[in-house]
Amino acid sequence: MNTASREEQVLERIERVRRRRPKLTEERVTLAHGAGGKASRTLIEAVFVDAFRNPALQPLDDGATLDLGTGRLVFTTDAYVVSPLFFPGGDIGDLAVNGTVNDLAVCGARPMHLSAAFVLEEGFPIADLRRIAASMAAAAERAGVRVVTGDTKVVQRGKADGCYVTTAGIGALERPVALGESQVRPGDAVIVSGPIGEHGIAVMIARGDLDIEADLASDTAPLHDAVAALLDAVPVRMMRDATRGGVATVLNEVARGAGVAVTVDERAVPVRPIVTGACELLGLDPLYVACEGRFVAVVDGDHAEAAVAALRRHPVSEGAAVVGSIEPGPAGMVLLNTAFGGTRIVDLLVGDPLPRIC
Repeated sequence: MNTASREEQVLERIERVRRRRPKLTEERVTLAHGAGGKASRTLIEAVFVDAFRNPALQPLDDGATLDLGTGRLVFTTDAYVVSPLFFPGGDIGDLAVNGTVNDLAVCGARPMHLSAAFVLEEGFPIADLRRIAASMAAAAERAGVRVVTGDTKVVQRGKADGCYVTTAGIGALERPVALGESQVRPGDAVIVSGPIGEHGIAVMIARGDLDIEADLASDTAPLHDAVAALLDAVPVRMMRDATRGGVATVLNEVARGAGVAVTVDERAVPVRPIVTGACELLGLDPLYVACEGRFVAVVDGDHAEAAVAALRRHPVSEGAAVVGSIEPGPAGMVLLNTAFGGTRIVDLLVGDPLPRIC
Protein backbone atom coordinates (compact mmCIF):
# COMPACT_ATOMS: atom_id res chain seq x y z
CA MET A 1 0.00 0.00 0.00
CA ASN A 2 1.51 3.34 -1.01
CA THR A 3 1.60 6.49 1.11
CA ALA A 4 -1.05 8.28 -0.96
CA SER A 5 -3.64 5.54 -0.48
CA ARG A 6 -2.98 5.38 3.28
CA GLU A 7 -3.54 9.14 3.53
CA GLU A 8 -6.78 8.84 1.56
CA GLN A 9 -8.03 6.15 3.92
CA VAL A 10 -7.25 8.27 6.98
CA LEU A 11 -9.02 11.28 5.49
CA GLU A 12 -12.03 9.16 4.59
CA ARG A 13 -12.29 7.83 8.15
CA ILE A 14 -12.11 11.36 9.56
CA GLU A 15 -14.84 12.51 7.21
CA ARG A 16 -17.09 9.57 8.17
CA VAL A 17 -16.81 10.53 11.83
CA ARG A 18 -17.57 14.17 11.07
CA ARG A 19 -20.74 13.27 9.16
CA ARG A 20 -22.27 11.57 12.19
CA ARG A 21 -25.15 13.34 13.93
CA PRO A 22 -23.80 15.39 16.88
CA LYS A 23 -24.25 13.46 20.12
CA LEU A 24 -23.88 15.12 23.49
CA THR A 25 -22.38 12.55 25.87
CA GLU A 26 -21.73 14.79 28.88
CA GLU A 27 -24.35 15.05 31.59
CA ARG A 28 -23.18 18.50 32.73
CA VAL A 29 -21.88 21.61 30.99
CA THR A 30 -18.10 22.05 31.05
CA LEU A 31 -15.87 25.01 30.23
CA ALA A 32 -15.05 23.33 26.92
CA HIS A 33 -18.66 23.89 25.84
CA GLY A 34 -17.94 27.62 25.78
CA ALA A 35 -14.62 27.51 23.92
CA GLY A 36 -15.95 27.77 20.38
CA GLY A 37 -14.54 24.39 19.30
CA LYS A 38 -15.82 20.82 18.97
CA ALA A 39 -17.64 20.75 22.33
CA SER A 40 -19.33 24.10 21.64
CA ARG A 41 -20.53 22.99 18.23
CA THR A 42 -21.88 19.72 19.61
CA LEU A 43 -23.74 21.54 22.40
CA ILE A 44 -25.24 24.06 19.98
CA GLU A 45 -26.34 21.49 17.42
CA ALA A 46 -27.50 18.78 19.84
CA VAL A 47 -29.42 21.10 22.18
CA PHE A 48 -30.22 24.52 20.71
CA VAL A 49 -30.50 23.82 16.99
CA ASP A 50 -32.49 20.70 17.81
CA ALA A 51 -34.90 22.72 19.97
CA PHE A 52 -35.20 25.91 17.89
CA ARG A 53 -34.69 24.61 14.34
CA ASN A 54 -35.84 27.14 11.70
CA PRO A 55 -34.53 28.54 8.39
CA ALA A 56 -33.12 31.75 9.91
CA LEU A 57 -31.17 29.85 12.58
CA GLN A 58 -30.01 26.95 10.43
CA PRO A 59 -26.95 28.62 8.79
CA LEU A 60 -25.47 29.32 12.27
CA ASP A 61 -23.97 32.59 11.02
CA ASP A 62 -22.85 35.45 13.27
CA GLY A 63 -26.33 36.91 12.86
CA ALA A 64 -29.72 36.01 11.42
CA THR A 65 -30.78 37.64 8.14
CA LEU A 66 -34.46 38.58 8.25
CA ASP A 67 -36.61 39.78 5.35
CA LEU A 68 -39.27 42.20 6.62
CA GLY A 69 -40.91 42.73 3.25
CA THR A 70 -39.89 46.41 3.21
CA GLY A 71 -36.20 45.57 3.55
CA ARG A 72 -33.70 43.15 5.05
CA LEU A 73 -31.92 43.38 8.38
CA VAL A 74 -29.49 41.32 10.43
CA PHE A 75 -30.17 40.51 14.08
CA THR A 76 -27.51 39.21 16.47
CA THR A 77 -26.90 38.69 20.18
CA ASP A 78 -23.94 37.84 22.37
CA ALA A 79 -22.93 37.55 26.05
CA TYR A 80 -19.64 38.69 27.63
CA VAL A 81 -18.10 37.14 30.75
CA VAL A 82 -14.45 38.17 30.31
CA SER A 83 -12.17 38.01 33.35
CA PRO A 84 -10.67 40.41 34.33
CA LEU A 85 -13.24 43.05 33.44
CA PHE A 86 -10.50 45.55 32.57
CA PHE A 87 -7.49 44.58 30.45
CA PRO A 88 -4.87 46.31 28.28
CA GLY A 89 -6.60 47.88 25.31
CA GLY A 90 -10.17 47.60 26.56
CA ASP A 91 -12.73 46.30 29.02
CA ILE A 92 -15.95 44.31 29.06
CA GLY A 93 -17.89 47.40 27.95
CA ASP A 94 -16.22 48.24 24.66
CA LEU A 95 -15.72 44.50 24.05
CA ALA A 96 -19.50 44.02 24.18
CA VAL A 97 -20.21 46.87 21.78
CA ASN A 98 -17.43 46.01 19.33
CA GLY A 99 -18.30 42.32 19.34
CA THR A 100 -21.93 42.96 18.44
CA VAL A 101 -21.05 45.59 15.83
CA ASN A 102 -18.61 43.13 14.23
CA ASP A 103 -21.12 40.30 14.13
CA LEU A 104 -23.47 42.57 12.18
CA ALA A 105 -20.72 43.87 9.92
CA VAL A 106 -19.41 40.48 8.78
CA CYS A 107 -22.98 39.56 7.80
CA GLY A 108 -22.85 42.51 5.39
CA ALA A 109 -25.04 44.83 7.48
CA ARG A 110 -24.62 48.45 8.57
CA PRO A 111 -24.81 48.35 12.40
CA MET A 112 -27.57 50.60 13.76
CA HIS A 113 -29.00 49.87 17.21
CA LEU A 114 -27.94 47.83 20.25
CA SER A 115 -29.48 46.61 23.47
CA ALA A 116 -27.47 46.03 26.65
CA ALA A 117 -28.39 43.83 29.61
CA PHE A 118 -26.30 43.72 32.80
CA VAL A 119 -26.13 41.00 35.46
CA LEU A 120 -24.44 42.58 38.49
CA GLU A 121 -23.24 40.95 41.66
CA GLU A 122 -24.21 42.47 44.98
CA GLY A 123 -21.31 44.63 46.17
CA PHE A 124 -20.01 45.49 42.70
CA PRO A 125 -18.42 48.97 42.82
CA ILE A 126 -20.55 51.71 41.25
CA ALA A 127 -17.35 53.41 40.07
CA ASP A 128 -16.49 50.33 37.98
CA LEU A 129 -20.03 50.20 36.59
CA ARG A 130 -19.79 53.85 35.55
CA ARG A 131 -16.45 53.12 33.89
CA ILE A 132 -17.93 50.22 31.93
CA ALA A 133 -20.96 52.27 30.86
CA ALA A 134 -18.73 55.15 29.73
CA SER A 135 -16.58 52.72 27.75
CA MET A 136 -19.67 51.30 26.05
CA ALA A 137 -20.94 54.79 25.21
CA ALA A 138 -17.60 55.76 23.68
CA ALA A 139 -17.40 52.55 21.66
CA ALA A 140 -20.97 53.02 20.41
CA GLU A 141 -20.18 56.57 19.29
CA ARG A 142 -17.08 55.39 17.41
CA ALA A 143 -19.11 52.72 15.65
CA GLY A 144 -22.01 55.04 14.83
CA VAL A 145 -24.58 53.01 16.77
CA ARG A 146 -26.88 53.74 19.72
CA VAL A 147 -27.74 51.69 22.79
CA VAL A 148 -31.51 52.09 22.73
CA THR A 149 -32.81 49.60 25.32
CA GLY A 150 -31.58 47.29 28.06
CA ASP A 151 -32.11 45.56 31.37
CA THR A 152 -30.41 45.23 34.75
CA LYS A 153 -30.45 42.35 37.22
CA VAL A 154 -28.63 42.03 40.55
CA VAL A 155 -27.76 38.65 42.11
CA GLN A 156 -26.51 37.78 45.59
CA ARG A 157 -22.89 38.21 46.53
CA GLY A 158 -20.86 35.26 45.31
CA LYS A 159 -23.43 34.26 42.67
CA ALA A 160 -21.68 36.02 39.76
CA ASP A 161 -18.25 37.34 38.92
CA GLY A 162 -18.87 41.05 39.32
CA CYS A 163 -20.52 41.92 36.03
CA TYR A 164 -21.78 40.08 32.94
CA VAL A 165 -23.02 41.93 29.86
CA THR A 166 -25.34 40.71 27.12
CA THR A 167 -25.84 42.78 23.99
CA ALA A 168 -28.04 42.38 20.93
CA GLY A 169 -27.93 44.40 17.74
CA ILE A 170 -29.72 45.07 14.50
CA GLY A 171 -28.22 46.30 11.25
CA ALA A 172 -29.53 47.20 7.82
CA LEU A 173 -28.58 45.18 4.73
CA GLU A 174 -28.08 47.90 2.14
CA ARG A 175 -25.98 46.00 -0.43
CA PRO A 176 -27.39 43.32 -2.74
CA VAL A 177 -24.81 40.75 -1.62
CA ALA A 178 -25.25 37.10 -0.71
CA LEU A 179 -22.69 36.03 1.88
CA GLY A 180 -22.16 32.62 3.40
CA GLU A 181 -20.36 29.32 3.21
CA SER A 182 -22.59 28.25 0.31
CA GLN A 183 -21.00 30.98 -1.83
CA VAL A 184 -17.42 29.69 -1.39
CA ARG A 185 -15.78 28.18 -4.49
CA PRO A 186 -12.46 26.44 -5.26
CA GLY A 187 -9.97 29.06 -6.42
CA ASP A 188 -11.12 31.64 -3.88
CA ALA A 189 -8.59 33.35 -1.62
CA VAL A 190 -8.61 33.37 2.19
CA ILE A 191 -7.72 36.67 3.87
CA VAL A 192 -7.08 37.55 7.51
CA SER A 193 -7.56 41.24 8.32
CA GLY A 194 -4.54 41.58 10.62
CA PRO A 195 -2.26 39.99 13.23
CA ILE A 196 -4.07 37.29 15.18
CA GLY A 197 -4.28 36.19 18.81
CA GLU A 198 -3.68 39.55 20.48
CA HIS A 199 -6.91 39.71 22.48
CA GLY A 200 -6.59 36.29 24.07
CA ILE A 201 -2.95 36.74 25.03
CA ALA A 202 -3.52 40.29 26.35
CA VAL A 203 -6.25 38.97 28.66
CA MET A 204 -4.00 36.13 29.85
CA ILE A 205 -1.22 38.59 30.67
CA ALA A 206 -3.69 40.83 32.55
CA ARG A 207 -4.75 37.86 34.67
CA GLY A 208 -1.18 37.19 35.69
CA ASP A 209 -1.36 33.71 34.15
CA LEU A 210 1.90 34.45 32.33
CA ASP A 211 4.91 35.51 34.35
CA ILE A 212 5.89 38.08 31.73
CA GLU A 213 5.51 41.77 31.10
CA ALA A 214 4.71 42.76 27.55
CA ASP A 215 3.58 45.81 25.64
CA LEU A 216 0.54 44.09 24.19
CA ALA A 217 -3.04 45.33 24.04
CA SER A 218 -6.25 43.62 23.02
CA ASP A 219 -7.17 44.07 19.36
CA THR A 220 -10.80 44.88 20.25
CA ALA A 221 -12.12 47.32 17.65
CA PRO A 222 -15.13 47.93 15.38
CA LEU A 223 -14.67 46.43 11.94
CA HIS A 224 -17.64 47.86 10.04
CA ASP A 225 -15.72 50.48 8.03
CA ALA A 226 -13.08 47.98 6.88
CA VAL A 227 -15.77 45.45 6.00
CA ALA A 228 -17.72 48.05 4.02
CA ALA A 229 -14.59 48.98 2.08
CA LEU A 230 -13.96 45.34 1.24
CA LEU A 231 -17.55 44.79 0.08
CA ASP A 232 -17.31 47.85 -2.17
CA ALA A 233 -13.96 46.77 -3.63
CA VAL A 234 -14.24 43.09 -4.60
CA PRO A 235 -16.62 40.11 -4.82
CA VAL A 236 -16.77 38.71 -1.28
CA ARG A 237 -17.99 35.15 -0.66
CA MET A 238 -18.23 35.14 3.13
CA MET A 239 -16.82 36.74 6.28
CA ARG A 240 -16.57 35.73 9.91
CA ASP A 241 -14.94 37.47 12.89
CA ALA A 242 -12.38 35.25 14.57
CA THR A 243 -13.47 35.28 18.22
CA ARG A 244 -13.76 32.10 20.33
CA GLY A 245 -11.73 29.33 18.78
CA GLY A 246 -9.77 31.82 16.67
CA VAL A 247 -9.01 31.68 12.97
CA ALA A 248 -8.77 27.87 13.01
CA THR A 249 -12.45 27.55 13.97
CA VAL A 250 -13.57 29.92 11.21
CA LEU A 251 -11.57 28.00 8.60
CA ASN A 252 -13.07 24.69 9.72
CA GLU A 253 -16.56 26.16 9.50
CA VAL A 254 -15.81 27.29 5.95
CA ALA A 255 -14.38 23.92 4.92
CA ARG A 256 -17.25 21.91 6.37
CA GLY A 257 -20.04 24.26 5.41
CA ALA A 258 -18.88 24.64 1.80
CA GLY A 259 -17.66 21.07 1.33
CA VAL A 260 -14.20 22.23 0.27
CA ALA A 261 -10.65 22.15 1.57
CA VAL A 262 -8.88 25.20 2.95
CA THR A 263 -5.13 25.32 2.47
CA VAL A 264 -3.19 27.78 4.64
CA ASP A 265 0.44 28.88 4.43
CA GLU A 266 1.74 29.14 8.00
CA ARG A 267 4.39 31.67 6.96
CA ALA A 268 1.72 34.00 5.53
CA VAL A 269 -0.37 34.16 8.74
CA PRO A 270 0.32 37.50 10.48
CA VAL A 271 1.31 36.98 14.13
CA ARG A 272 3.27 39.41 16.31
CA PRO A 273 6.42 37.98 17.95
CA ILE A 274 5.08 38.59 21.48
CA VAL A 275 1.98 36.50 20.68
CA THR A 276 4.12 33.75 19.16
CA GLY A 277 6.36 33.73 22.25
CA ALA A 278 3.46 33.65 24.70
CA CYS A 279 1.79 30.82 22.78
CA GLU A 280 5.02 28.83 22.89
CA LEU A 281 5.15 29.26 26.68
CA LEU A 282 1.55 28.07 26.99
CA GLY A 283 1.78 25.32 24.41
CA LEU A 284 -0.87 27.00 22.25
CA ASP A 285 -1.27 27.51 18.52
CA PRO A 286 -2.01 31.19 17.66
CA LEU A 287 -4.55 29.99 15.11
CA TYR A 288 -6.82 28.96 18.01
CA VAL A 289 -6.43 32.13 20.12
CA ALA A 290 -9.38 34.53 20.08
CA CYS A 291 -9.31 37.91 18.38
CA GLU A 292 -11.83 40.72 18.90
CA GLY A 293 -10.81 43.04 16.07
CA ARG A 294 -9.94 40.64 13.25
CA PHE A 295 -12.00 38.84 10.65
CA VAL A 296 -11.53 36.15 8.04
CA ALA A 297 -12.82 36.79 4.53
CA VAL A 298 -13.09 34.52 1.51
CA VAL A 299 -12.97 36.49 -1.75
CA ASP A 300 -12.79 35.75 -5.46
CA GLY A 301 -9.22 34.59 -6.05
CA ASP A 302 -8.78 36.91 -9.03
CA HIS A 303 -9.36 39.91 -6.75
CA ALA A 304 -7.20 38.92 -3.78
CA GLU A 305 -4.62 41.70 -4.21
CA ALA A 306 -7.34 44.34 -4.60
CA ALA A 307 -9.04 43.03 -1.46
CA VAL A 308 -5.87 43.32 0.61
CA ALA A 309 -5.18 46.80 -0.76
CA ALA A 310 -8.69 47.95 0.21
CA LEU A 311 -8.30 46.59 3.74
CA ARG A 312 -4.86 48.06 4.28
CA ARG A 313 -6.24 51.57 3.78
CA HIS A 314 -7.95 51.27 7.17
CA PRO A 315 -5.96 51.35 10.44
CA VAL A 316 -7.91 48.42 11.93
CA SER A 317 -6.97 46.18 8.99
CA GLU A 318 -3.64 47.60 7.80
CA GLY A 319 -2.01 44.22 8.54
CA ALA A 320 -4.33 42.28 6.21
CA ALA A 321 -2.81 39.37 4.30
CA VAL A 322 -3.75 36.52 1.99
CA VAL A 323 -3.11 33.40 4.05
CA GLY A 324 -4.51 30.60 1.94
CA SER A 325 -6.85 29.35 -0.74
CA ILE A 326 -9.93 27.23 -1.29
CA GLU A 327 -9.32 23.86 -2.93
CA PRO A 328 -11.76 21.18 -4.17
CA GLY A 329 -10.64 18.60 -1.60
CA PRO A 330 -10.23 16.81 0.63
CA ALA A 331 -13.68 18.15 1.52
CA GLY A 332 -14.13 19.50 5.03
CA MET A 333 -10.40 19.68 5.80
CA VAL A 334 -8.14 22.58 6.78
CA LEU A 335 -4.55 21.84 5.78
CA LEU A 336 -1.64 23.92 7.04
CA ASN A 337 1.57 24.06 5.03
CA THR A 338 4.04 24.50 7.87
CA ALA A 339 7.14 26.66 7.99
CA PHE A 340 9.17 23.43 8.12
CA GLY A 341 7.88 22.21 4.76
CA GLY A 342 5.34 19.69 6.02
CA THR A 343 1.55 19.62 6.04
CA ARG A 344 -0.79 19.01 8.96
CA ILE A 345 -4.53 19.00 9.59
CA VAL A 346 -5.92 21.95 11.57
CA ASP A 347 -8.99 20.56 13.32
CA LEU A 348 -11.57 22.18 15.57
CA LEU A 349 -10.40 23.10 19.05
CA VAL A 350 -10.72 20.46 21.74
CA GLY A 351 -11.08 21.67 25.34
CA ASP A 352 -10.78 25.25 26.57
CA PRO A 353 -7.18 26.36 27.11
CA LEU A 354 -8.20 30.03 27.53
CA PRO A 355 -11.53 30.29 29.40
CA ARG A 356 -13.34 33.58 30.06
CA ILE A 357 -11.54 35.72 27.47
CA CYS A 358 -14.66 37.25 25.94
